[in-house]
Amino acid sequence: MVDESSIKTRGAVLEGKVVRDRGKKTVIVQRDLVSFVPKYERYIRKRSKIAAHNPESIDAKVGDWVQIEECRKISKTKAWIVTKVLRRAGE
Repeated sequence: MVDESSIKTRGAVLEGKVVRDRGKKTVIVQRDLVSFVPKYERYIRKRSKIAAHNPESIDAKVGDWVQIEECRKISKTKAWIVTKVLRRAGE
């Protein structure tokens, strides 16, 4: 069991939209990225999906815009934690 107060954050701070919250205390956060391709002199849109720990005190749901921070490995796929809900779905 992970105690949210004992998890220290470090490194990157990112923002994204919660696209899935089916897992127990886990959310999938999607980031939309735009990168330049020098060969074609055009931009390409990409998506990045990150699994993040969702503490019970925050309880982010699908559609919420959240801030996630890097932390120690919590499980095989989770090394991020939701620290703040910037905007709730439907606001």
